[in-house]
Amino acid sequence: MREKPKQKMRIWATWCHLSALLGWILLVFLVFIGIPLYLPLNLLAPLIIWRLKKTQCPWIDFQGKESINFQISLTLSTLFVIGISLVILFTSFSIAVTTNASSDKIKDTLDNLLLILISLISFKLVLQSFVVSFASIKAYNGEHYRYPLTIRVLR
Repeated sequence: MREKPKQKMRIWATWCHLSALLGWILLVFLVFIGIPLYLPLNLLAPLIIWRLKKTQCPWIDFQGKESINFQISLTLSTLFVIGISLVILFTSFSIAVTTNASSDKIKDTLDNLLLILISLISFKLVLQSFVVSFASIKAYNGEHYRYPLTIRVLR
C-alpha cells in the first residue's frame, strides 16, 4: 500500500468516512423532529461501502476499517454518556421525590441535566465532524491516517 491508490478507489475510501457523518446528521434530525430514537445509523453506510468494495482495493479495506472502528468507538461513547445521564437522572429524581423537594427544584435539576447532555453530544458531534473531514481529506490524497482514541474492533 505504499503506492498512491487510483482516484476511483480514493473516492470510495473518502465516502467510507463521509457517509458516517450522514448517519449522524440523520440521527440528529430524527431527534430534532421529536423521535427519541438512537440507532447506530453512523455505522450503516460505511459498513455497506466497506463490505461491497473491500475486495477491490486494499486502500478501501484499510480506510473502511478505520472509519468503522472510529464509528463503533463513538457509538459506544454515546451509549455510555446516555447511560450515565440516565443514572444521574433517576438518582437525582428519586432524591428530589424522597426529600419532598419543590417542583421548581426538580425542574431545575432536569433542565441542568438536559443542558449537560446536549452540550456533551454537541461537542462530540463537532469534534467528530472535524476529525472525519480530516480523515476523508487524507484518504482522498492517498495518505495514511489513523483515528485517535479508537477501539480497533476490526483489524
